[in-house]
Amino acid sequence: MADPIRINSSANIRQSEIPSAQPQTQPPANGTVFADMLSKAGEVKFSNHAQKRLESRSVEMNQENMARLSSAVDKAKAHGGKESLILMDDLAFIVNVQQRTVVTTVDVNQRSQGVFTKIDSVVIAESNKQ
Repeated sequence: MADPIRINSSANIRQSEIPSAQPQTQPPANGTVFADMLSKAGEVKFSNHAQKRLESRSVEMNQENMARLSSAVDKAKAHGGKESLILMDDLAFIVNVQQRTVVTTVDVNQRSQGVFTKIDSVVIAESNKQ
């Protein structure tokens, strides 16, 4: 027969030894705030391959173009896109929508035969200027 479980009520437990119900939060060591982390989570990133493609073609992504690209990724996500072709001016971006990462980029002069495979959606990045 198994021994019953006994609780020693005479044990002295200090309040400091009882784990707190609320987690102790400390600000991150680098000073990053949660809002900053959240805003960065929405940013579009570029894979090493995509970065090299942009550099080799001397393409610079300014703030306006990054905003247009981010908006296009948001549209693709809203419509269930997973691997999207985003067309913006004379550039084409293949984007992993879930990870918000540009996998590769192609400009109009380098499109070869103009065939894109393994995509499930196409989004045209609208110009902010109208």
